[in-house]
Amino acid sequence: MIHTQLLNLHRLAPEVLLCIFGIIVMVADPFVGKARKRVLGWVAFAGVLFALAGTHVAYHVRGPAYDNLINADAFSAFVHVIVLVAAALAILGSIDYLERDGLQRGEYYALVLFAAAGMGILACANELVTAFVGLEMSSISTYVLAGFRRRAEKSNEAAMKYFLLGSFATAFFLYGIAMVYGSTGTTRIDAVREALEAGLAASGPGSHIPALAILGLGLIFVGLGFKVVVSPFQVYAPDVYEGAPTPVTALLASGPKAATFALMIRVFFVAFGSASHIWFWAIWVSAVLTMLVGNLGALLQTNIKRMLAYSSIAHAGYILVAFAAGTSVGAAAVLFYLAAYVLMKVGAFVVVTHLGQQDEKHVSIVEYSGLAQKQPVIAAVFSLFLLSLLGLPATGGFFGKFFAFGAALDVREKWLVILVIVAAINSVIGAYYYLRVIITMYFQAPSVDYAPSPVAPAVTAALFLAALGTLWLGILPGHVLDFARAAAESLLQR
Repeated sequence: MIHTQLLNLHRLAPEVLLCIFGIIVMVADPFVGKARKRVLGWVAFAGVLFALAGTHVAYHVRGPAYDNLINADAFSAFVHVIVLVAAALAILGSIDYLERDGLQRGEYYALVLFAAAGMGILACANELVTAFVGLEMSSISTYVLAGFRRRAEKSNEAAMKYFLLGSFATAFFLYGIAMVYGSTGTTRIDAVREALEAGLAASGPGSHIPALAILGLGLIFVGLGFKVVVSPFQVYAPDVYEGAPTPVTALLASGPKAATFALMIRVFFVAFGSASHIWFWAIWVSAVLTMLVGNLGALLQTNIKRMLAYSSIAHAGYILVAFAAGTSVGAAAVLFYLAAYVLMKVGAFVVVTHLGQQDEKHVSIVEYSGLAQKQPVIAAVFSLFLLSLLGLPATGGFFGKFFAFGAALDVREKWLVILVIVAAINSVIGAYYYLRVIITMYFQAPSVDYAPSPVAPAVTAALFLAALGTLWLGILPGHVLDFARAAAESLLQR
């Protein structure tokens, strides 16, 4: 019994460590002087590093935990690393931001750690109610973080919209779980697959998956589609991303998307793999709408945060292209894309965090005029992230799109070929708004009334790590891709 409990703790080590450090930060907060509150950010950062070590431990004692509610496997380990990297970079980008805006409080860092713990549970959940617990841990923490600039009207608006629409999405997710349970008699993801396959085998040739199960899957897609910001569930994203504190936006645009896509792979590929001919069309239509809404919406933006928000919507569409393939190669492409996406998207928002200055007064694209003359290194790093989001060769974003589109083409199905063509056209559309920012920084006269402050050490560290990762995935993607393939196969070949 003791041995089993120790194995359970080892397999849930990242979440345990994140929660422990979150509690430490909250308990220590009242005893730390106002001038030294920033040290709590470094404690939280250390907590994320310990959680990464915990992921290493969980990976080497892989297996089910807590009566198969949790499954520590190579797939969950890969997603844990993505989520924890996003949390670490967001914390580094937050330390000086909170100091500058007079928001330095311990609960901020604790909420980031609790949100990351919830995302980790999403990544390794093997049971739908457990996944719901992880979803709520992540969601409630991020609802509060979105409104952390309490004196800013836009921040309050962002928190309210995120909370209200998130609550509706959660209700859909719960109703979906109830219908799946009503149809199969279980909420365990692997057991749902077995129940559906057994039902099809017992009914004989020409049988169909129960309508109640399909309806449940549809409602689950609605609930999770809100979190990954795919169309038509993306309406909240631009307002929430604009109003939330920029480091929080960096976290919102990356971590929850990665963790929720991981859960979607478990639900769609594993539990409902036998219904792929049905859910394929929902994914196909959503991918097309998501890419169009994201890219066309971004063309009209003059606010850099809103532009990056629409960019996040578009990238969710590109990820759905690989998802629609429904194969282990497609799942591996999704994982690799998420790894590249988190680095370049968080990196871009950390740059915006630095350039926004106090109270985020400078978030208009036109205010970036001549940035290459004022802070050439920041302009170069920001250009790297934007070019990676565009998909330029030698960046992680290029191989992300290359593997995603390749996974769809490998299936050799007419509708997937059309989907890849639509994605390629949208990538060309996206080039306009990414290059517009770069041209503004390098080829327009500097703004006289805007002088960015010196780059803080924590921001420098975050940008260095994000840029290094983006270049590494663009030049030497082999190791990460091999890990992604092994992770996908460990999930789909059981």
